Amino acid sequence: MPKDAHDTRARIVEAAAKLFYGEGIRSVSIDAVAAKAGLTKRTLYYHFKSKDDLIAAYLEARDAPNLAVFAKWFAQAKGPLAAKIESIFTNLAQSARHPKWKGCGFLRTAAELAAMPGHPAIKVGAKHKTAVEAWLAGVIAADGRKKSDELARQIVILMDGAFSTMLIHRDPLYIEAAGRAAAALVGTKK
Repeated sequence: MPKDAHDTRARIVEAAAKLFYGEGIRSVSIDAVAAKAGLTKRTLYYHFKSKDDLIAAYLEARDAPNLAVFAKWFAQAKGPLAAKIESIFTNLAQSARHPKWKGCGFLRTAAELAAMPGHPAIKVGAKHKTAVEAWLAGVIAADGRKKSDELARQIVILMDGAFSTMLIHRDPLYIEAAGRAAAALVGTKK
């Protein structure tokens, strides 16, 4: 793909990300994304054959950065594994205090597309959640823990449950409580 085409595609995804995350995927039209990107709808459709493909690209663009942020928070935390795991939740709670925070984009998209399990964005979201779980299992196993896959799955369930609860109550204390629960799950080496 030529550099200009790559730049245009990136501009479209960035515009879509702002709108989809801020307003929800169903309430945002292709016209709105094209206008936000400063392009024609025809140009947008040159790069994405459908809104569904654009929604999937929006989530794909969030995947690596989200994982990188989790890894950074984990690496920067002091203390044993439990403290490092809890720090991810503490940082998520801090993010949730920002007025523009709208929750997990992957979960919100999955909720909007719940009646469409084969949607490309659902597949991207599942891939992301699997990657987060695998990363957690890896850091847990690297600490010499047994049943790292099971612990990682339990931590992801706590995280996603806290995201959902925070959207209802608008209270970051829920993810902080989930972080303490995750730390307790990991506990000390067994």
